Formats: sequence, C-alpha cells, structure tokens
Amino acid sequence: MSGAIWNLLSFIVALGVLITVHEFGHFWVARKNGVLVKRFSIGFGKALLRWRDKQGTEFVIAAIPLGGYVRMLDERVDPVLPQFKDLAFNHKTVWQRMAIIAAGPAANFIFAVFALWLMYMLGVQTMRPIIASIEPQSIAAQAGMTAQQQIVSVNQHSATDAGSVNLLLVEQIGSESITVGL
Repeated sequence: MSGAIWNLLSFIVALGVLITVHEFGHFWVARKNGVLVKRFSIGFGKALLRWRDKQGTEFVIAAIPLGGYVRMLDERVDPVLPQFKDLAFNHKTVWQRMAIIAAGPAANFIFAVFALWLMYMLGVQTMRPIIASIEPQSIAAQAGMTAQQQIVSVNQHSATDAGSVNLLLVEQIGSESITVGL
C-alpha cells in the first residue's frame, strides 16, 4: 500500500475515533439527564450501517467520515407529543443543557489525557547502539573496535540509542577524526 493511501486511511481512522469520542460525550450526558436521543451518527450522507438499541436510538455509520451528530428530541426541531415533553432537550434546565453541550469537548479532553498517559506508560522502543560487525582491514578494525561493543559517545557527546549515534556521526561528515567512546 502506498504511503499516501496509508496516511489517508490513518487520518480517517483517527478522525473517526475523535468524532466518536466527542459525540459519545454528548450522547452519554444526554441519556443521563433523561433526554431521548433519536440518532447517534458518525459521518454524513448515505448510511452504510444502522441499528437500533432498546431505547429506540438509531446508531448510524455514514459514508462521509468528516463529522457526526447526536440528534435529540427537541420541540424546536420536531413536534413532540405531550407525554414526551419531559424527554425533550429544550425542556431540560439550563445547567443540564450546558452539561450536554459541554460533554463533547470534555470527552475529547479526557480522551486526550488518557491517550497521552497510555503513550507515556508504554514508552518508546529504542535500539541500543551495538556494533553488529566489523569489516576486516577497515578503519574501525584498525582502531580496535570489535563486534558486540556498545557505542556510548561520539566526540564526547553522549549517545543513548542508535538514532543519536547516527545523528552524531552525520554531524561529523568531513571531519578529519572522530572519537568514538565504547
């Protein structure tokens, strides 16, 4: 798969996750505050997949993955039967409506904190700068280097991983001598 296609698919998946988390924040707080959620949609346009839960909410995954929405019962949008007025968004208190509206961005913030914590806990895998092999009659062999030695510095600059060794060596291109600490 080419790099551009891989990047595009990665972007769409990442965007889909962020949209889902955001809309789920609105959805969850609306439900907790007694608002009837009519539709939870990820994407716009033609529905590719749809199903309903026990409370009657229609869940939709649509063709254009550039957004999403949570459609709640609201008298300003649709006529509402008198027995369902207490389930309408516009009949909730100002504080409840504010909580429902703020829940999307709050869910994204909480997700970001969780994702950063997870990345911090997992860490980054690095390769130790170990010499794999030395060519006979090479300058490294003449300098006394042997296979399986670890490089710890280049010209008195600490080298903690293979990437830093590469960068330090590239900086020395054209130099007459390089001091490598083992």
